[in-house]
Amino acid sequence: MATGWADDETALPATAEVAPHAARRRRALSERFPGERLVVPAGPLKVRSNDTDYRFRPHSGFAHLTGLGLDQEPDAILIMEPVEPGTGDDGGNHTAVLYFRPLAGTDSEEFYSNARYGAFWIGSRLGLEQVSALLDLPTRHLDEAETAITSNVGDPQFGGVSVRLLRKVDEMVDALVDTVRYNTAMDPENVDLGALDALDGELTEALSELRLIKDAWEIKQMEAAVAATVNGFTDVVKALPRAIAHPRGERVVEGAFFARAREEGNDLGYDTIAAAGNNATVLHWIRNNGTVNAGELLLLDGGVEADSLYTADVTRTIPVNGTYSPVQRKIYQAVLDAADAGFAAAVPGAKFRDVHAAAVRVLAERLDSWGLLPVPLDEALSDEGQQHRRWMPHGTSHHLGLDVHDCAQARKELYLDGIIEEGMVFTIEPGLYFKNEDLTVPEEYRGIGVRIEDDILITAEGPVNLSAALPRNPEDVENWMAGIYAAE
Repeated sequence: MATGWADDETALPATAEVAPHAARRRRALSERFPGERLVVPAGPLKVRSNDTDYRFRPHSGFAHLTGLGLDQEPDAILIMEPVEPGTGDDGGNHTAVLYFRPLAGTDSEEFYSNARYGAFWIGSRLGLEQVSALLDLPTRHLDEAETAITSNVGDPQFGGVSVRLLRKVDEMVDALVDTVRYNTAMDPENVDLGALDALDGELTEALSELRLIKDAWEIKQMEAAVAATVNGFTDVVKALPRAIAHPRGERVVEGAFFARAREEGNDLGYDTIAAAGNNATVLHWIRNNGTVNAGELLLLDGGVEADSLYTADVTRTIPVNGTYSPVQRKIYQAVLDAADAGFAAAVPGAKFRDVHAAAVRVLAERLDSWGLLPVPLDEALSDEGQQHRRWMPHGTSHHLGLDVHDCAQARKELYLDGIIEEGMVFTIEPGLYFKNEDLTVPEEYRGIGVRIEDDILITAEGPVNLSAALPRNPEDVENWMAGIYAAE
């Protein structure tokens, strides 16, 4: 079995476009933690059922620092080793090495016997030299990682090295770091677990905060993800006649969008919400097992994840039969006006919270004019009031990037209470949700859920709508749908 195979003639690849950007990110992280060893695992394969694994996706912090996307290098670990300040990579405080397990090739028994790592089973993958050339990053075999992580760990006051770990990504690495910390502690019986958690937590925060501002390469990835997502929405409109005729029409919608995600990208950025009728009032409706009926609205919340793992996150609420009814249009227009108010507030120097406040004020004013608020408008908008949240319970914006809710571990003062800066990418997504069972609203409103969500890039001139190619105004939505059907 190990003989008779052609020699591997894989040439060294050219350096990837992302490599210098990833190097700058590592340098920025190095500035935060001089003198400390930083351990960032990619994560292991995860079992779906028995001997079947899910497709591998590395932790976003690992992907950001290395540039590796797709399903490459399960179990890999990036280790940034402290050196004398200014003598590390790019003049930083660390030298970085990527440790991973090369694919079991034809010269090993695992080539045909290991269903997880043998090339016979899962196909070829780049080796140590190829990955090093691709990322412009030194690589070593994963077998050497344990020594690299544990070497000389101890109290810095006595010549040891402090370790910071991105926790809850790889249980084996967590256990290894915990063990070496206990074994090298001056007083193992009284190790301050809270202090160690804080140590690792600061690394997790830092990795999130590095992604608050997107670089030029990341913006290109976001644009590609959004463009593929727009194509997916077009595919859904084409599939609506079949969805209407199917007893689980929402699955038809979901499948049409998923096909586009796999054709143009790596996968979905998150489970698609394909919610028709009253299901559109369920914020995270991902069962998608309902019917799609003419006369109802379809709320489609979907995002294609690019091969680089950057994802879009776009929502449109469209009339299944191609035309909004008067009451549907009324509610839709209120949400659109709220979204436009959010756009107007999303400028450099404003507070991130200002976007939500601007959008929600429009919705509350509209709810008040419709006679739905049980208290005066100012009381509803006060911190103690918030009665409008019965119909708009979620936030208006979140950062977007490698994760659909990107930068989620960033400190509050840099995210929710932060200042909008050039290079940020986030969503604007107000909505109104009137459930069938809500007896406080007119019967004609019940069963209508509307959300409009766009992905915006903050520039020096203000927000740029990355998803502007997808119609937002009700007339434009109707014309867009009619055009698709006319071309079929």
